[in-house]
Amino acid sequence: MVCMGDQGGPFLASISGLTTHQLRNHRKLHRNVYVDPRAAPTPLSRARAALLWAGDNGVLAGLSAAAVHGSKWVDADHPAELIRRAGSRRSAPGIRVHTDSPLPDEVESVHGLPVTTVPRTAFDLGRWLPFDEAVAMLDALCNATRIEPKTVAALADRHPGARRIRQLRRVLKLVDGGAESPPETRIRLLLVRAGLPPPSTQVQITDEVNRIVARADLGWRRWRVLVEYDGAQHWADERARTRDIRRYALLARLGWRVVRVNSELLRRCSGEVVAEVRALLREAGADV
Repeated sequence: MVCMGDQGGPFLASISGLTTHQLRNHRKLHRNVYVDPRAAPTPLSRARAALLWAGDNGVLAGLSAAAVHGSKWVDADHPAELIRRAGSRRSAPGIRVHTDSPLPDEVESVHGLPVTTVPRTAFDLGRWLPFDEAVAMLDALCNATRIEPKTVAALADRHPGARRIRQLRRVLKLVDGGAESPPETRIRLLLVRAGLPPPSTQVQITDEVNRIVARADLGWRRWRVLVEYDGAQHWADERARTRDIRRYALLARLGWRVVRVNSELLRRCSGEVVAEVRALLREAGADV
């Protein structure tokens, strides 16, 4: 049984020792599961609450398992995900129960929490999520755990008749654990689907004496073309903007050309992004 987690985390009312009156000062998450109302929800706190609701039959899976394994970019508002080993398959508000049945060696304990292993978590995410989101979440999981797609493919071979296994295999062909954010994944997919050569991720830039002086999100070393995603921090922080100005001046001096992309360009002007990247690659000698 999963008991109360960190102070302020979810707990079972039935074993808390609190009176009905005292429980009114806490927020009810699920049947018999409460939390301090001041505690901000996180993927991990939602996962712990879901396990308390499920009792001894629950195993964290999907995005909840990914969060336990250290994956970033799991939305705190996303329902907790788990597999129930026995009993009802019925979900509850804020909890998504799956009907899959992992093998015994595809479940482990992490920080005292029953959770699908990293390969099994990737196997499930690649089938359960919409295609592009699956690629992004597997990118994040591979980045956090250093698991390789071939390991997930080997596990898939154990479940040849699994639902949406074909999607998983297509997803695995596009996974790159170097991506450090979902926007980087989306940019990479955009460029590849436009027929451009697959870019490398986290490209290291060296100076005239071969010292590493910078790193870029995406790029092609052969043609010295880079693509950088500018998140909100690049515009809201003056020090970050200063670093960017100096960094891009250095890249230009070393012969690198950079296409900068933000969320609006990616969302509304993706064709322009592709055209600009294609033009720079052609100028550098690429046959695109």
